[in-house]
Amino acid sequence: MGKVTRKRYSGDFKAKVALEAIKGDLTLAELAAKHGVHQTMIAAWKRQAVEGMAATFSGKSEVAKAASEAELAKLHAKIGQLVVERDFLSKGLRSMSVERRRQMIDPSHPRLSVVQQCALVSISRSAFYYSPTGESPLNLALMRLIDEAFLECPFYGARQMARHLRRQGYTVGRKRTARLMAKMGLSPIYQKPRTSVPHPQHPTYRYLLRGLAIERPNQVWCADITYIPMRRGFLYLVAIMDWATRKVLAWRASNTMEADFCIEALEEALARFGAPEIVNTDQGSQFTSPRFTDVLKDAGVRISMDGRGRWMDNVFIERLWRSMKYECVYLHAFETGSELRSGLARWIAYYNAHRPHSALGGQTPDEAYHQTAPSPCPGHAPDRVTISALAA
Repeated sequence: MGKVTRKRYSGDFKAKVALEAIKGDLTLAELAAKHGVHQTMIAAWKRQAVEGMAATFSGKSEVAKAASEAELAKLHAKIGQLVVERDFLSKGLRSMSVERRRQMIDPSHPRLSVVQQCALVSISRSAFYYSPTGESPLNLALMRLIDEAFLECPFYGARQMARHLRRQGYTVGRKRTARLMAKMGLSPIYQKPRTSVPHPQHPTYRYLLRGLAIERPNQVWCADITYIPMRRGFLYLVAIMDWATRKVLAWRASNTMEADFCIEALEEALARFGAPEIVNTDQGSQFTSPRFTDVLKDAGVRISMDGRGRWMDNVFIERLWRSMKYECVYLHAFETGSELRSGLARWIAYYNAHRPHSALGGQTPDEAYHQTAPSPCPGHAPDRVTISALAA
């Protein structure tokens, strides 16, 4: 049997795939099928590209260019192999999940082999090279049904959800259902003892809204992430909403669950509408990330987080997801990320400007946020022009 060599990719190829991932028109599964590269590597290249661009604009790349070839060679000779390995471990990789540790291994590292890197991050070499296949069409159909059922019954756990799917004619077990729900980021609302332990570097914050009268714009904002089914895969969506007026202030879609797209949405909302008094989120890792909370702290915003299993603490944005999915997402089998973004942009514009709320006295979110008088005949259906534009 001949020797098996690892496939290596050029820098141009990595850059091309990373740019497509950053653009977000295709899901990771579609990008993997298009280029013949595993989804994990695409996610790693995307993250490296974003970090590299940040380093470029922060001036770090210019400092690196200033160092001469002789100085770099002399520096490497001094630090030695042992210091390189210590530097590799200094990033705290052992506290990350196995998937994150796999993404950090660099097959082209000049000093450390893949075997050495696997040993340092405590995973086997076979675990690094394992290439799982994308979700099958059946699993994508099941995820769509799970999403619809969870909107109606957010207390369904894996066992009850499996029973629901079997009543729909699908032969599916609890473990498969639990895996799909975890991939979608769904967790039932009932209380469970220590269902997940917070990351030691991601502190949580107490819930500040209990007993608080929320009566004016920019008093409290809320944020949440949801799963968006598509014809050939899925994406994730984050939205920033004003609690009192239900206005969607900013949103972003992404093919990965990194914190970057949440931070982008938050920064856009702050730039366009100023800083609120409080921002309330759940305890998801994207919102407990220091990168996310530091943006709030720098803006002088107080941070509030729901209790575990307390979806009612953020009920208004949960209602937004329900309306969005039934009125837009489920009616259109979006093919690409660009189609999804265009469809959501039209629906959110309609929701903010034309969709009256009974809780707002017939006002639209825009009218309530800007404290203007409601349009004539509040509560009536939108005119034909609005409906046609929304369905376009």
